[in-house]
Amino acid sequence: MRIGLVVPHIFMQDSLLDSVIFSPGTLAKDLAQELESQEHSVTLFSPGSVLFSGKNVTADLSYFEHELKLRGDTYIDLLKKHPLTFITLARQVQSELLAKAFVMANNDELDIVHIYTNEEDTALPFSRLCSKPVVFTHHDPFNFLANYRSLFPKYPHLNWLSISKAQRKVMPTETNWVKNIYHGLDTNRFTPNLNPQGNYIAYLGRIIEPKGVHLAVQAIKQFNQQNPTNTVKLKLAGKHYAGKTKNTYWEEQILPQIDDEIIEYVGHIKTDTEIQDFLGNAKALIVPSTFEEPFGMVMIEALACSTPIIGLDSGAIPEVINAQNGILVNKEFDGTTINDASTAANLAQAINKIIDIDRKACRKSFEQHYTLRRMAQEHIEAYEQLLKNN
Repeated sequence: MRIGLVVPHIFMQDSLLDSVIFSPGTLAKDLAQELESQEHSVTLFSPGSVLFSGKNVTADLSYFEHELKLRGDTYIDLLKKHPLTFITLARQVQSELLAKAFVMANNDELDIVHIYTNEEDTALPFSRLCSKPVVFTHHDPFNFLANYRSLFPKYPHLNWLSISKAQRKVMPTETNWVKNIYHGLDTNRFTPNLNPQGNYIAYLGRIIEPKGVHLAVQAIKQFNQQNPTNTVKLKLAGKHYAGKTKNTYWEEQILPQIDDEIIEYVGHIKTDTEIQDFLGNAKALIVPSTFEEPFGMVMIEALACSTPIIGLDSGAIPEVINAQNGILVNKEFDGTTINDASTAANLAQAINKIIDIDRKACRKSFEQHYTLRRMAQEHIEAYEQLLKNN
């Protein structure tokens, strides 16, 4: 097949990917490379250049970058200082990139166009102008932002791939779901660690309130109070948003708890070597998200390192955690509000039981369900179905 994989988010360029949190970019590069290795022809459309063995079509960023130069800003500076200007310029780039993909398809240079969406949504109304099948993958919950809620439900008739069954719940019941495809990783990216050296529970991700980091803090403290001769540490890794307007979560709820004895912040880790060491040596990964996680890449990274998971029953977390690879914890509610103390107590109980999980089974769970090869094969099946029905 001749596949056009379009990732129009402005972060999709190697010069930015190492400095931002944008897992769809890594997923797209991995998918494109694996499809190429299976002898399909992939054209990867991205705003800036990315390292890829196949064809990489980019947009003209010279005008955007000229504007940045005039202001003395980087892309990230502009996003922080003037988000509306950033979004306006980014949409211009995205429109150009999508037009290139549709023109190539209409010229019979592509058999199918697969578009990754996040904040950008330009392709939805214009996909009808493409003569070849177009399929979409969205990488956030469909009700996460107001512009998602107001737009995506208008287009249930388009071809959609979901990244979890949980992600589907807020789209219309008549949505045309082609396939559900879980994310995957290269089996060689992380190695199993059956003898972890650390006496800690790991948290890895953005440090924001919907991720429930405060619940992990409370859970560790409760566990240690109940087990004074067998205490463990909570190590937090990830990006916080100190200084952001209206975002005081880090300063008010997390930073005051950090004492480096029981609660430690190790910073924003990015490289595979750092992630391998951090997750592989942990007793468990804790995923206390209170919002409807559409997937959660860190969970399969942990399983690849043979590390079990403790997670709340939110979004797609129950689709990943089973009795062999971790412990699923119930949220407790006071009406419609989560009861933090009771929920943290449930997490503390899970910490006490996590030693019973076989780390070999965790790696086996990864190899059976979350490999890159499996992810690519399921995409091929979805593309073939669309071409058959076209």
